[in-house]
Order: sequence, then C-alpha cells, then structure tokens
Amino acid sequence: MSETPAGAVERPGVLYLSVGLIAVCGIVYELIIGSASSYLLGDSIWQFSVTIGLYLSAMGLGSWLSQLVKKHLFATFIATELAIAVVGGASALLLFWGYTAAPDAYAAMQYGLTLLIGTMVGLEIPLLMRLLEGRAELRYNAAYVLSLDYAGGLVGSLAFPLLMLPTLGLIKSALLIGLLNAAVVVLGLVAYAPKFLTSRRPFMAATFLTMAALAWTFVEAPSVEVALEQALYRDTIVHAEQTLYQHLTVTREDNDVRLFINGNLQYSSFDEYRYHEALVHVPIARMGRPPRDVLILGGGDGLAARELLKYPQVRGVTIIDLDPAMTKLHRTHPVLAELNAHSLHDPRVAVRNEDAMQFLVASRGFWDLVVIDLPDPNAEALVKLYTREFFGLAGRHLRRGGALVVQASSPYFAREAYWCIAKTVAAADLATQHYHADVPSFGDWGFVIGSPNSLPSPAWQPTVALRWLTPALLPGLFRFGKDEDANLPGGVEVNTAFSPVLLRYYQRGWGKDR
Repeated sequence: MSETPAGAVERPGVLYLSVGLIAVCGIVYELIIGSASSYLLGDSIWQFSVTIGLYLSAMGLGSWLSQLVKKHLFATFIATELAIAVVGGASALLLFWGYTAAPDAYAAMQYGLTLLIGTMVGLEIPLLMRLLEGRAELRYNAAYVLSLDYAGGLVGSLAFPLLMLPTLGLIKSALLIGLLNAAVVVLGLVAYAPKFLTSRRPFMAATFLTMAALAWTFVEAPSVEVALEQALYRDTIVHAEQTLYQHLTVTREDNDVRLFINGNLQYSSFDEYRYHEALVHVPIARMGRPPRDVLILGGGDGLAARELLKYPQVRGVTIIDLDPAMTKLHRTHPVLAELNAHSLHDPRVAVRNEDAMQFLVASRGFWDLVVIDLPDPNAEALVKLYTREFFGLAGRHLRRGGALVVQASSPYFAREAYWCIAKTVAAADLATQHYHADVPSFGDWGFVIGSPNSLPSPAWQPTVALRWLTPALLPGLFRFGKDEDANLPGGVEVNTAFSPVLLRYYQRGWGKDR
C-alpha cells in the first residue's frame, strides 16, 4: 500500500470536487450534532454555538496535525475520509443512543464527536492542497480549494434544513452524508490509485464494507428511530414526525393521549380541558360578552378553537400556526380530531400556516379576542413571540373592548418567567390581569390578560357546557400565594427583541440553566 513519489495530479478536477463534497459533509455534521443536542437538551443557541466553536477549533487542530504527515498523503486522505464516513454517518445514531443509555455522559459524547469529526476534516484540506502542488501556483490552488470549501458549506447549510431534515430526519441524514463521504473515497481511488498506491484492494474492500454498513443501517433506520425515540417516552408512541420546523410526537397509554413538541409536553388529553377552559373562557368572562371574531396565534391543535366554537356568537376564528404538519395532524388523525371536536373542519375556522409576527405586521384585521397559545418560551425562536414588540402588535389588532390572553408558563415553577411576561404585556401599553389554574400534567399554570382599556369584573354565569370552570371558582384564579406573587427580589426586566431576558428566567425556573 505504499505511495509512489508525489507529483502533480493529472486530473485535478476530482480533487476539487472532493473539496466541495467534503465541505458539504462537514457542515451537515455540525448541523446534525447541534440539532440533536438542541432537541435532547434544549437551548439551541448554546448547543449550536458550542458545536460550531469546537468544530472550527478542531479543524484548526487537524490542519496543524497535517504537517506531521510527510509521506503517503493520498493514503492518509483516503483513510481519514473513510473514518469520517463511519464516525459522521453514525453520529446522530450515537447521540440518541448515548442520551438514552447514559444521559449524564451525553455532553462528553457530543463534544467528543464534534472534536473528532472536526479534526479529521481539518486534516484533509491541507492534504488535498499538497496533492495539488505542481498543477498551479500556490495562490491559485489556495483560491480554488478555499472557494470550493466555502461554496460547499453554503450548499450543505441550505440542503440540511430545506431538504434533508424534513424528509429524512437526523439519523438518516447523517447516514446519507456518511455514504457521500464514502463516495468521495471511491472517486479518489478510481482517479488516482494507480498513481499513488501500489495496491488499492485493501482500500476498496474497506470502502465497500463501510458503504454496505451505512446503506443497511439507512434501510433499517425507521425501526431504529422508533426504538430510540420510544426509550425517551413513558407511553407508547403512536405518531412521530420530523417537520420543517419541529419534531412532533404523539403518545398514548389507555385513554391518555399526549402531544410533545421537540420532547416537551404540549397537552395531555387527561386534563387539557382545564388549560383550555382557563385560556379561553376566563378572558371572555372578563370581557363580559362572547367575542364575534377571534384570532388564535399558535393553537394548531384546534383545542382552543373547540372551546371558542361553543359560543354561537362566534362567527369567525382565524388560527395562525407556523407548521402545516401540526394543523394537518390534528385535522386528519382520528383520535386528535375527536379530541378537538373536529374544530379544524368547522366552516367558521380559517387556518393559515405562517409566522405569527409576520402575520401581525402585514394584517389589517381587527378581532374581539386574541388568544396567544404558543409553546413555552424555551428557545430563542419562541422568545421573540413573548416580547413587548409582539404584544404591542397584537394589541393594535384589538377592537374596542377587546382583549388578548397569553399562556405564560408556571408562576410556581418559573415565577420569574411568568411575571416577566406579565410585565412585558403591561409594557406594551395594555392593562393587565393575572390568573392561574391547576393543570395536573403541568402543575400551577399562569395566564395574562391584556386590554387597551381596563376590563370589568362582572358576575359571570357560564352560557356553554364546561367540565371544570365554575362561577364560584373564577375569582380564586386571580389570587396568588406568597410563593407565586410578583414580589421578587430585584424584580424582573421587560422582555424585548433587543434584550430577550425571558429565556434566562425560563431556564432558571425550570432548572435548565447551564
């Protein structure tokens, strides 16, 4: 397997193509590790920041180590590329398995994989540049190699979120990219083995075994994914789907059906009615009349719409949910559609799949009630929907006497986060009222009402069928105990687009602060 003396390659195009493909693979591995860690651990900014930082540093280390390779440049490149195919291709599989088998060791596995893959990728580029010596001046070789490297990074960074993640998921995406690394080896062996290797059989055999293993695992990936994901949940998974925006998981045990988004519980059919009755009927009671037109931001499960449609006075409900897969699932899945009383099929309901903030900016409509039923602010993309700017936009779409209501996490478990949201709604020039309800699946859960004008506190008699909320219960929802009220040491800041403090409060409250 010894390499013959180096010289200029006669067909540099294959090496240039290899540079671009290697760059595509490298950036996708970064994104896979960051995405998997965000899904399993949360805090996407931290996960992607540490992944990118470690990866770039490791590439620098690999580039430095390349100087130690003085002979067998091509053989070293081929062996490194095969190793990347194996380690990178199995990366997502290893991360999910590691989290289920030894969650306390997950960070070490995440950082170790990042450093290992980054070091090997960093080693390859200098080797390719040295193999190109003699074809052109260094300035041309460097320009071609680096420009192709950066272009490949762009291709990979676009292909992953737009094509690979929504269609293949994390595990199959990693395996596919591993196969692409192995294909680079095949290209190199076909083009250059006679020049640089005395025998290519060992490399071809290793490449064949690698590609066979990756391809077999790719075919078996669906069953592997089900087994690994099932290990993360107590109840049986009846539906799992990676969408363009999030991972949806539905579990069922007896009559308890649960929806999870990125591993976070969104509702349990056992007690979701408590949450949704509090979310919808309490602000209506404060308004003193049923609304005619309602805007729901989020709420793609149709459960808030179910409560609103109980009022014959409601003539239109507009649901703005970013993810079309979310609304499709709750429109077509028999159990979920029955749970929301087929509200998404009601002619009074209009569903639009778009960004809530962009909708508010562009819309000229006005509503009597705006229901903000979004997932908890546990990620940066969601925190922007709990800012002063967002609540201000929502408030400007209220009719006279109208109100908005926002689910605001737990005043007990995340006290700072709850009162930060309340203070932020008030900072949007809205009069606020604060209340909470006991939802067994979540615990003590808080809500905030905001209105351009102060809302009365009328005597209220329910005019629709409810399972939990009663007139006697209503006043107590607006009372808070000492360990839930707003008397926080030092107070809390307003959450704004320029100072998103809410994420820090939320993580600290739920014990996820680093």
